[in-house]
Amino acid sequence: MVDRGASALSLPDDWPAHPDPILALNRMGSFDWDLDTGLFHMDAQAHEVFDLRPDEYDGFPASLAIRVPRAEGHRLDAVVAQAMKDGSENYGAYFRLRCRDGSLRWTHTQGYIRRDSTGRPRRIVGIVREATQEFSELESRRDQAAQDEARRHQTSVVQLATAALAHARTVDDVIDVLRDTHGLTHLGATSLVFGLVEAGRIRLVTEGAEGSFVPGADVTRIDEPYPMSEVVRTLSPRFIESPEEFAERYPGLWSHITGLNITAAAYLPLIAEARPIGAMGLLYSDRRAFSPEDRNVLVALGSSIAQSLQRAMLFEQEKDLANGLQQAMLPRTIPSVPGADLAVRYRAATAGGSPGRDIGGDWYDLIPLPGGRVGAVIGDVQGHDAHAAAVMGQLRIVLRAYAAEGHTPATVMARASVFLHELDTDRFATCLYAEVDLATGVVQVVRAGHLDPLIRHSDGSCHRVPVEGGLPLGLSAEFHNLEYPVTTLELDPGHTLLLCTDGLVEQPGADLDDGMRTLAALVATGPDDVRDLADRLIDVVEDRRGDDDVALLLLRRRALETPRTGGRLQQHVAPGDPEALAEARHMVRAAVAAWGARDRSDEIELVADELITNALMHTEGSAIITLRAFTSSDRRLRVEVEDSSSALPRRRDAGESGVSGRGLLLVDLLTDVWGVEARGGGKCVWCEFVVPERG
Repeated sequence: MVDRGASALSLPDDWPAHPDPILALNRMGSFDWDLDTGLFHMDAQAHEVFDLRPDEYDGFPASLAIRVPRAEGHRLDAVVAQAMKDGSENYGAYFRLRCRDGSLRWTHTQGYIRRDSTGRPRRIVGIVREATQEFSELESRRDQAAQDEARRHQTSVVQLATAALAHARTVDDVIDVLRDTHGLTHLGATSLVFGLVEAGRIRLVTEGAEGSFVPGADVTRIDEPYPMSEVVRTLSPRFIESPEEFAERYPGLWSHITGLNITAAAYLPLIAEARPIGAMGLLYSDRRAFSPEDRNVLVALGSSIAQSLQRAMLFEQEKDLANGLQQAMLPRTIPSVPGADLAVRYRAATAGGSPGRDIGGDWYDLIPLPGGRVGAVIGDVQGHDAHAAAVMGQLRIVLRAYAAEGHTPATVMARASVFLHELDTDRFATCLYAEVDLATGVVQVVRAGHLDPLIRHSDGSCHRVPVEGGLPLGLSAEFHNLEYPVTTLELDPGHTLLLCTDGLVEQPGADLDDGMRTLAALVATGPDDVRDLADRLIDVVEDRRGDDDVALLLLRRRALETPRTGGRLQQHVAPGDPEALAEARHMVRAAVAAWGARDRSDEIELVADELITNALMHTEGSAIITLRAFTSSDRRLRVEVEDSSSALPRRRDAGESGVSGRGLLLVDLLTDVWGVEARGGGKCVWCEFVVPERG
């Protein structure tokens, strides 16, 4: 108002333009400002407000400069000018004036702008009044509002941190929540120091700001003169409100962090079940005090952190136990098998809020068998808990025992199902057992509700191999359906057999067949080395963060440097099962080719087929055909067909029109030697073929 108006300080946007009428008012006067002449008339009360005598005022605004500081006048001029420019009818503003005794006093002015018919401002009438008490009350309200907002903000941060901590499963998860930009940094903390109590000492797990590490303080005793040791020892928080206090109370620590511009700190004990499990320090560089509300908020936060930390520590302990149990149930080592490259992998589930979700019943096994054969097993016990792992361990042992006893793959699976059913558990298991003859490449596969295997060829192509299967282990015994058909495959040198559990294939919302096609594509484009391929497949699962366990077994057949002898293959053939008979013929054909007996292939296949047919026709049970290749003075291939009847076969004259009776005649004519021997309650008809040496 030093030029065209009364000068005053305009307030922030959140301050009212018009005074609250409820607020107490002191002296108030009026003015009438003629904008054309520039005269600014004030009544006697207005003179008192400005602390002016009549002889000190000449009627023009410029003479008010002795009371209105220059900066205040410029601010009020801007308010008045803006109001006139934008067509406002009134304006209001607070400003300070300097009284006769030199003190500053808050004053408020409010003016009403009168315009002519063209809208031009011609006159301003208004009031001025003392507002020191009013301004103080409004400022107090503003401060209180700011404090309330800060308190709401701190409470919100605690609530957000508590909600995030509810999902923290490990100690690292807890620390990550506290470091997060939506966590403690919103409380104003510059950095975080965090320690765990272990065996009477505090182990530092996060050091705070860069350059704040104190040599030798990564592990400290509870009786040492450090703030974290003190809060653990006393179970009480410590609030440090100035650098001087920090230096006085903890000189050994302060000397190392002097250059970090720390002005205050709060150290909180983390207490669970009435005992300290850790401590936390919040370091500040822009505060020097903690109000009672601040302290209460931080103590509440410390309590929430302690509960989450205890939960995380218990989780990690249980997880370590679960992982130990899981590893104990899986094979410690995979044996080296001549003629094969092997790779196995196991990955625990990652989802769930309990450590029980990190252990399951998936397993793999590799069983060396006589005659250059090997049994490959993959399986999955129902459930994801310690009980599933325990059942898996027992099932793995019995499967290994049955296979090592020399039983056929179908018998191995049937006996394992009976064992699981009699184990007095409500769990069932899916399983796939493949018996591989590495000399011939013949693979006999049985499947109990499990995924089909995949084969990758030497050219990199990969396909799923359909295998007729039976019921899962345990269920087949319960429902008295222990039939497990055998599928015979051929694994050429350079081909890779892949067995896996469904965690490698299944994805939420995706079809299983689509998952198998995706897996086949991954295998086809993967590296040749089975170990590298296994790593790639597991990496894909890690990226997907699946919520199921994964077990994986890869077997790649190598070409043997020297031909092996002593190979043995076996196939179970049930009566009325044409598929099993066809599989047996396929096995014989593949074995004869692999053993270098192609010259006598037709004879061997014909004799084997005749012996199996006789066993099925003239007995009431099934037949087991076994092929063996061995050398002594010459190379021979032996065919054995075993049945459950003790009646010995006899040669009969079929006559010219007979349709039977020629079987043993064919055997006698086509083989080099044959015979019959008793086997328990049944018999075995065997024959041998001399095979020329390979050229």
